[in-house]
Amino acid sequence: MPDDSAPSSSPQLTMPVSERDHALGPADAPLTLLEYGDYECPNCANVFPILKRLIEEMGDQLRFVFRHFPLDRVHPRAAAAAEASEAAAAQGKFWEMHDLLYANQKDLAEIDLGLLALKAGLEIYRFEADISSQRFAKRVREDLESGEASGVKGTPTLFINGEKYAGKKTYEGIREAVGGAG
Repeated sequence: MPDDSAPSSSPQLTMPVSERDHALGPADAPLTLLEYGDYECPNCANVFPILKRLIEEMGDQLRFVFRHFPLDRVHPRAAAAAEASEAAAAQGKFWEMHDLLYANQKDLAEIDLGLLALKAGLEIYRFEADISSQRFAKRVREDLESGEASGVKGTPTLFINGEKYAGKKTYEGIREAVGGAG
């Protein structure tokens, strides 16, 4: 079995970060940490508080970017959750919905996404119309395809300044990697 903590000569990010991405932190930050994630993935939920902590600790030194990589064969609600986050983004509330989806991950199979939309402060009729129209399915698919082109096979997959991170997905592992990447 390969050493998961060894530095990687893995693929690089093929689609550069741009204005289309959901990002926290300044565009000119010395570090960009990009996650390909799935809202129904337990490993993504485990990494979520680690990434939140890093974002808070690193402040303007870090830009965090999230892209969708729903693993539909394993996680049947992942694509719907990704589309819900995009519908929230259309109302300027991507990060609120992003956080709520991870906070309620264990209940995604039973929960009404409209309830989360209300908690995120969304205009519910617009949200429901956007979801039923599937107008954001293309955006989610584009993220998935960009991940596949960059060698993403599972979630969460992280890229630090465009380089695929192959280390342990612990606070210490990721912090060390971003600490040495600037």
